[in-house]
Amino acid sequence: MSSLIEQASRRLEQLRQAGVAVPEIVANTPAAAAAPVVPEPVAPPPARPAVVSRQVELDLDALTAAGFVSPNAPRSQIADQYRVIKRPLIANAMGKGSTPVANGNLIMVTSAVAGEGKSFNALNLALSIATELNNTVMLVDADVARPSILRMLGLPASRGLLDLLVDDKADLSQVLLRTNIDKLTLLPSGTPHPRATELLASDAMNTLIGDIARRYSDRIVIFDSPPLLLTTESRVLATHMGQIVVVVHAEKTLRNDVQHALATIESCPVKMMVLNQAKAGAGEGYGYGGYGQGYGYGYGS
Repeated sequence: MSSLIEQASRRLEQLRQAGVAVPEIVANTPAAAAAPVVPEPVAPPPARPAVVSRQVELDLDALTAAGFVSPNAPRSQIADQYRVIKRPLIANAMGKGSTPVANGNLIMVTSAVAGEGKSFNALNLALSIATELNNTVMLVDADVARPSILRMLGLPASRGLLDLLVDDKADLSQVLLRTNIDKLTLLPSGTPHPRATELLASDAMNTLIGDIARRYSDRIVIFDSPPLLLTTESRVLATHMGQIVVVVHAEKTLRNDVQHALATIESCPVKMMVLNQAKAGAGEGYGYGGYGQGYGYGYGS
């Protein structure tokens, strides 16, 4: 054993003289030769701070005065209307409908053409679902060419959907807005972009919708979409949805436009139609300050 250690020592000395860096031997003993080399402890990298979504305050009294559903407002006819409208949507979203619906928690609110009240209905539907005891809701302003959700809520412009689509390093939690309605979260349309509508049909949008569906599988996500007959991007968006609500302006929207719009979303399993600004007749229970709703829904082929 001693001769082996002496040979090793001479070899190490030769390497040092040749300019090769070698470790020092603490003691020329068998115990020293067999001692394991203990590496210096390496400090773990600092933990990344958790991203917390920004909190915004909604003026609930102003929402009530503007005809929106508010969680602290007294019971109203318009609130009752949305209770009826949301019930089948929630059942499908939670897998409790008569037929299983793929991506049932992804709901798109749209219309055939502009000016039919789809954004008003999308916001009211989200506010109504947020009053549920067992459901949370995210409202996405996907009408990127004509965003209106933040304006209706009295909030300033904010980063959002478009920022996520153009910056693959942006995180969804960075642009979400938590509200003082505990179960309502907003995803604004984001910073204006010259090719905003094309971004809705991009691979980045497909990836984002998949991320939302996986990350928030227990949450109902409502997309306020562009009108179906004005852009093809809304039709692409529709292919990801489990349910679509088509808003029709009573006594204004042409029948052919409605039929054409419905034909563009034939592949969606569940389609509901909401009649906006319907005049309530004598003895009918619906109509609230000149505003009324009709509704119906069905399963696609």
